[in-house]
Amino acid sequence: MRILCRSLFCQVVVALILGAIIGVFWPHFGEQLKPLGDGFIKLIKMIIAPLVFCVVVHGICGSSDLKKVGRVGAKALLYFEIVTTFALALGIGLAYLFAPGHGMNVDTSSLDASALAPYATQAEHATDTISFLMRIIPKTFTDAFASGDILQVLLIAILFGAAIAVMGERGRPVAALVSQLSHVFFKIIGFIVRLAPLGVLGAVAFTVGKYGVGTLGQLSMLVVLFYVTCAIFVVVILGLILRLAGFNIFKLLAYLREELLVVLGTASSDAVLPQVMHKLERMGVKSTTVGLVIPTGYSFNLDGFSIYLTLAAVFIAQATNTALSLTDLITILAISMLTSKGAHGVPGSAIVILAATLSAVPAIPAIGLVLVLSVDWFMGIARALTNLIGNCVGTIVIGAWEGDIDRQQAHNTLNGPTGTNKD
Repeated sequence: MRILCRSLFCQVVVALILGAIIGVFWPHFGEQLKPLGDGFIKLIKMIIAPLVFCVVVHGICGSSDLKKVGRVGAKALLYFEIVTTFALALGIGLAYLFAPGHGMNVDTSSLDASALAPYATQAEHATDTISFLMRIIPKTFTDAFASGDILQVLLIAILFGAAIAVMGERGRPVAALVSQLSHVFFKIIGFIVRLAPLGVLGAVAFTVGKYGVGTLGQLSMLVVLFYVTCAIFVVVILGLILRLAGFNIFKLLAYLREELLVVLGTASSDAVLPQVMHKLERMGVKSTTVGLVIPTGYSFNLDGFSIYLTLAAVFIAQATNTALSLTDLITILAISMLTSKGAHGVPGSAIVILAATLSAVPAIPAIGLVLVLSVDWFMGIARALTNLIGNCVGTIVIGAWEGDIDRQQAHNTLNGPTGTNKD
């Protein structure tokens, strides 16, 4: 019993249950616990930028072949594009198969457009490819760390690591310093992670207290279908991909169970990014691959988000009795392939990117977005979980593709006891 009490997994499970109970029976008090969840996520985000920088720089410096680093990055982007396309297509396919919006007969003139006002301006720029590419370049070296934009930090880290690598002996003292700093940041993460149960308790209590289970209402079919679609994607598509690489999806999920529970409670994959990188390295994936694939995947491999975009777009069309042609469906798929890549780091990204996607399909009334606003948080949980699992699978697959994974260590780790993080 004492061992169970010390397990982060068990502590988070208890926090989830307590949070739900508080939200149901003392909703007002539950809403007041919101700072616990927000504070935990802010603590994690505080350390992500310098940690990603150190891990990527250390990985590049440890590689004797800069061409291989570029090759890993190119393969990762190719993999991301293929897998997210499957996710987008799955969203459209199941939306048509189960038709969650049919029968709602929503009159768009009765919807309150004021709820969408905060997202309107950002949505106008979400499909702008040039703006997205320019956003990757920070204003200054330090601005990337101040804003916490992962892609900006990744760009600086790649340039910094490559510069140290080509300097040879003169760059080794700097590389050693960066390596030591990464250990310090991982220790800090270890301290913060101990607060995960409090963060989960606050986030769940606030959500249940503010929205309640009744919030799902008529939209329950959409939410249930989205969760089922994400589950199918993880178990079938990602499971098959991982099996081809020689590993089992269920063993990976068991290995990452603590991180998945934290994401379940906070609806944020950012909350576990450092721990996931550490666990994948401990599993046997080289730091070079982990350092490049995971941060890049957080912007380019949003599988759960991709499913959400196409599923929600078709749902809104069905709910408003809007007929979609084959051309409309192809347009939704093509635009979503672009807009889904710029979601990370955009405030209210789900609604913003969905609005940007619908703007390219005039047939669908954009005001239909109001329909999914009330359940967006609940769908955000599945989005974050699927995104995280997809990035972990991608990292392992790229590692196997490049021969950057110790298979024996990986199998021993996945087959062994899961739970506590070990330094």
